[in-house]
Amino acid sequence: MPVLPIIDLLILLGWSALMAGGALKAIHMTTTYRPSIFGLAPSDCLLIAGVFLTFALTLAARTWVKLNEPKLRGVRSHSFLQRRHSFPVEEDEEEPDEDYDVEPAHSDVARGDVR
Repeated sequence: MPVLPIIDLLILLGWSALMAGGALKAIHMTTTYRPSIFGLAPSDCLLIAGVFLTFALTLAARTWVKLNEPKLRGVRSHSFLQRRHSFPVEEDEEEPDEDYDVEPAHSDVARGDVR
């Protein structure tokens, strides 16, 4: 069963509930009439819109994770095997030449830290 139409329907229902709640609130603030749709106040419509939109986001995220899970598992297992079977690489540290003199910085001369 395709999930995309369900996500689209949930987004449509969420935005519709949000618009209905906004219209109810506008009427509520501008007139003395207290409208309701099926006994729902504007704050109820806001709560319903939040539930629909959150559920749509959750369903989209689960679908994305399910779609990309094999790819992510392959990368994870490949990096795990690579880390497990690799040997540490030792870096060659060069020792400075003893004959090489470095000019002291101006702050070193001012503090008297000159060798």
